[in-house]
Amino acid sequence: MLEQPKGEKITTAALAARLGVSEAALYRHFASKAQMFEGLIEFIESSVFGLINQIADKQADGLAQTRDIVGMLLNFAGSNPGMTRVLIGDALVNEDERLQQRMNQFYDRVELALKQALRLAAAEGQAHETEVGARAGMLVGFVIGRWHRYAKSGFKLHPTQDAALQIAMLLN
Repeated sequence: MLEQPKGEKITTAALAARLGVSEAALYRHFASKAQMFEGLIEFIESSVFGLINQIADKQADGLAQTRDIVGMLLNFAGSNPGMTRVLIGDALVNEDERLQQRMNQFYDRVELALKQALRLAAAEGQAHETEVGARAGMLVGFVIGRWHRYAKSGFKLHPTQDAALQIAMLLN
């Protein structure tokens, strides 16, 4: 349902009908619709931060880590269109406020991972230490913008389109 380009509001009644179960059956597994979304957010967090850790372990070069993290974030959205609506908050409109707060914490953690990679690049002489925070913030803004563009295009404008060149430009 999250992958539908029109992005209509998801109700428990519509979800139950789509799954061919009763609303009561949904509530036997989840205490609330917010808890259902929390499960999706947990999936996103564990997937993304697991991949960030793999990149950090495999890639010793700070700029390459940064590039790979940004590329992975764009690819993750491209491979999971429905999750993109959660990532940008579209699916969380009119839901419990704590869900959007949790996504805001997710963005902060992504920015922190980018800062760590950029600090490594600065230690290697590939970046300026004074630019680490600003550059990490700019990269997070770039990623979120690409996610928005992808969702708002009805999942037609893939987030990785021309991304390699644009990431290189942002890192120069």
